[in-house]
Amino acid sequence: MKICIFGAASNLIDKKYIDATEKLGEYLAQNGHELVFGAGGNGLMGAAARGFKRKGGKIHGVIPTFFRDECVEVIYKECDQLIFTETMAERKSKMEDLADAFIIVPGGIGTFEEFYEVLTLKQLGRHTKPIALYDIDGYYDKLEEFMEYSMNEGFINKVCKEIYACAETPEKVLNYIENDKPIKRSIRDLKNG
Repeated sequence: MKICIFGAASNLIDKKYIDATEKLGEYLAQNGHELVFGAGGNGLMGAAARGFKRKGGKIHGVIPTFFRDECVEVIYKECDQLIFTETMAERKSKMEDLADAFIIVPGGIGTFEEFYEVLTLKQLGRHTKPIALYDIDGYYDKLEEFMEYSMNEGFINKVCKEIYACAETPEKVLNYIENDKPIKRSIRDLKNG
């Protein structure tokens, strides 16, 4: 299975996140999976790639050409496949198309945006791919509280809790990814609650 990992590109984060993401990459590769990611060499993107590479996993990187041309981000050099796109939107679309599942490790605004896009698309029935938040050291606890609050206030449909998982170990993340039962939703299902 090709698993897309979305996560931080910054190296200015606590080492516990980098170590845990490298271990996740190792675990996924050991279990026969491939990585799809934003091709960054730093932060948690780089950590996931290093973990995959260490255990012999295949790596598919996707990055806009301007990142290379303008030195926006360090590109991970050991990708088995490196795809260049013109825009950020094309990058994300390509990663979504390549992936069979999504894991969201800790990150910032870009990572949140990626999570909410694949979650929204799944909620609207545009795909049935598993989505899991990797909750390293409680990083996503407040996000989960906010999601619950928004559901209780009626801003997010309750069905949303059925279409992703939040897990704190690589084993639990992979168990969900490998065993998620696809739920095909339509806009009509959402309106009917």
